[in-house]
Amino acid sequence: MFTGLIEELGAMVRWEPRGDAGRLTVRGPLVVSDAAHGDSISVNGVCLTVVEQGDDWFTADVMGQTLAMSTIGTWVEGEPVNLERAASVGDRLGGHIVQGHIDGTTTVLEVRQQDAWRVLRFSLDAVHAPLVVDKGSIAVDGVSLTVSAAGDDWFEVSLIPETLAVTTLGRKQVGDTANIETDILARHVARLVRFGATDGRTES
Repeated sequence: MFTGLIEELGAMVRWEPRGDAGRLTVRGPLVVSDAAHGDSISVNGVCLTVVEQGDDWFTADVMGQTLAMSTIGTWVEGEPVNLERAASVGDRLGGHIVQGHIDGTTTVLEVRQQDAWRVLRFSLDAVHAPLVVDKGSIAVDGVSLTVSAAGDDWFEVSLIPETLAVTTLGRKQVGDTANIETDILARHVARLVRFGATDGRTES
């Protein structure tokens, strides 16, 4: 589990295709400082497992489903990425519950610069639109954000200078893509509504 509070701005080092999957190497001195084989690290919102590591890098295997659901396949050498280690029991939950199990991708539709902050409008497909609400939580490239406005096929987030400076969101332009993860609570509620809420008992 993650909190969506980015710890480090790392960079993609290498991508090695392996059939319908691949192996990703990422530079991130802070997140590997106490990492061990098998640990989870969020890379632009995607939960990946450390399989190899060095002083300032780690490698993770990426399966086909993750490639299909995320932006990983479009990354180039040197591209900045948001990094976060898995939360420890007892940590403050400064963001919101982020699993690192992304729902899919989104596209930047509009960027509006304000005096000291910036508004980004993202696309929203029909499947995920019911899960995104005004003032609700969403993770964009692994960053925990509050939805500042939402329509039928779009949502907006308002970014403070700190977020713009220490995450990849400060570099986003119209047409860029990002990974999104909707609120896990919203997903569970939608599932209950779809099948009809019950008290969990079955009739004999």
